[in-house]
Amino acid sequence: MRSLWNDKEAKACGKDLLKMRVYTSRLLGAEEDLVLHGGGNTSVKIKEKNIFGETEEILYVKGSGWDLATIEAPGFAPLKLGALYKLAELDTLSDMDMVKYQRMALTNPAAPNPSVEAILHGIIPYTFVDHTHADAVVVITNTAKGKARIVEIFGKNMLIIPYVMPGFILAKTIFEMTRGIDWESLDGMILLNHGVFTFDHDAQVSYEKMIDIVSQAEKYLKQAGAKEAKASKNAHVDARLLASIRKEVSDLWGMPVLSKLDHSLAAVGFSSLPNIKSVSNRGPLTPDHIIRTKRTPVFFTKDPQKNLVDFNSSYSGYFDKYNSGEQKLDPAPRWGIIPKMGTVSFGPTSKHVRIIEDITRHTKKAIVQAEKLGGWKTLGQKDLFEMEYWSLEQNKLKKAGAAKPMQGRIALVTGAASGIGKACVEQLVKQGAVVAALDINPTILEAFPQNEVLPLQCDVTKEKQLLRCIEEIIVQFGGLDMLISNAGIFPKSARIEDMKEELWDKSMEINVTSHQRLLQMCVPYLALGFNSAVVIMGSKNVPAPGPGASAYSVAKAALTQLGRVAALELGENGIRVNVLHPNAVYDTSIWTDEVLKARAKHYGMSVKAYKTNNVLKVEVTSKDVADMAVAMLGPVFSKVTGAQVPIDGGNDRVI
Repeated sequence: MRSLWNDKEAKACGKDLLKMRVYTSRLLGAEEDLVLHGGGNTSVKIKEKNIFGETEEILYVKGSGWDLATIEAPGFAPLKLGALYKLAELDTLSDMDMVKYQRMALTNPAAPNPSVEAILHGIIPYTFVDHTHADAVVVITNTAKGKARIVEIFGKNMLIIPYVMPGFILAKTIFEMTRGIDWESLDGMILLNHGVFTFDHDAQVSYEKMIDIVSQAEKYLKQAGAKEAKASKNAHVDARLLASIRKEVSDLWGMPVLSKLDHSLAAVGFSSLPNIKSVSNRGPLTPDHIIRTKRTPVFFTKDPQKNLVDFNSSYSGYFDKYNSGEQKLDPAPRWGIIPKMGTVSFGPTSKHVRIIEDITRHTKKAIVQAEKLGGWKTLGQKDLFEMEYWSLEQNKLKKAGAAKPMQGRIALVTGAASGIGKACVEQLVKQGAVVAALDINPTILEAFPQNEVLPLQCDVTKEKQLLRCIEEIIVQFGGLDMLISNAGIFPKSARIEDMKEELWDKSMEINVTSHQRLLQMCVPYLALGFNSAVVIMGSKNVPAPGPGASAYSVAKAALTQLGRVAALELGENGIRVNVLHPNAVYDTSIWTDEVLKARAKHYGMSVKAYKTNNVLKVEVTSKDVADMAVAMLGPVFSKVTGAQVPIDGGNDRVI
């Protein structure tokens, strides 16, 4: 591990200690092997004058919920240092009282809740204090001879702290251990099974002490031959199994969730370890990960339902053994192992899944490294249970906002690069869904910056491309719940007697056959989905065709008939199929300003009058169509299938 310190950037902080604290905190947060997703904490002690002109020593410590990688000055909670010293001298202090009295010590009542380690930061007699959960150090402590190895690597100048619960108990333990100690003699502190503390009056020195300690641990692991196990090739992906797993996990969780397969060479190598079931059942990398990952992953075979029954039973036994009045959390796993295929992460949103994936990626590497050092050994179940059900940790999870209507649901939209398709993707994301956005146009790959969208370039008339895309959707999201079959073309006008064969064939291939192929491929996954529904994008030309548009009108009529038959066939699987008939949607790529002006002139109208030439005299936009399509996928239409709905402002010919 190398130092990221930059003299020019540091100099820009001037003499502002809080700015310097933000700067070096971000340096720590930039390295995933030090902290992940809100882990770790930092502080700085600053002398300030209060409103009465009195000089006070204030501890600025990372606030709960802030991430070191992105923290700003408002993310540090300012507390009176003297009050923290008094708290450290108490014999006992409950968690709730600790939170209460720490808030009472704040000099700014609008500040975030201080870190649970605020008291510990306060008693360390240095200006800057850094705390990380450095992987390399924790790996070494998570072995049978962990403490002895730490002594071997770092010598007598490293204070070694046995594992105790974070918060007041940890602060009190260190307060007692360091009475009369010469702090100048210490290079830092290592908390077994937990992490590392460094400190100094100089921000750069404290930061680089952390880098040096972790580098020594990494060097030790390298010399011991402790490295990741990697497969020689990627494993075959069983998409049906993945969709079944996602379905069963969602049922256990009590709501639709997403899942993501990691089938990298490292993940496949990990899942292929001969003792994988045993070694993965010993606990997480650090105790603070347990609120995200639970104590263990679920081990999958070809019968995910039975695997999850077993996991539920095991979790219930673990809870019954250690609970002392706590409310049982949901028993669903947060990650799983599929032997010789990789690992899979679960969560209600793409953000949750990404966090689990990041944590488990580090965990898998750590397990393999520890096995090379004689065996992976974590904290006992009782300690882990206390951490999982620690009220202060559970409060972090409770801060999540209300779920969006389509949270955890997975959609596929074709023709998604522009117009109606693009608007459908945007509306689905707004409602909380994740979306696979398909289009033949390569601009699809840059069309959506959101993590919730999987952009895929695909020619929907090519069966192999469709199969590849559907497999990628299952790998990335776990299944499929919703389909908006929207891709299509509007051929040039041609009377029947003048119709060229290739024009007719192309319209049929894209506007009908590709939809049938896609629906056929999606049905097995929709059958395993949640509130599964399909919206087929028809056209006003079905009920009210016009001359010169037979290639388009006939194709859309056939597509509508496909939707009607699909509704009849798929209803027994709980899959709804409805058809939407838009008309005169002019904010799409085919309707340029020039084309609109020409068409309006042809009818002797202004552009505005032409765009609102319907019964209601309103303009119909892509967003209007998308809103209706997404509504048809939702609960309002939960008992509707086989319907055809016009969205055209009212067309007198259709009416």
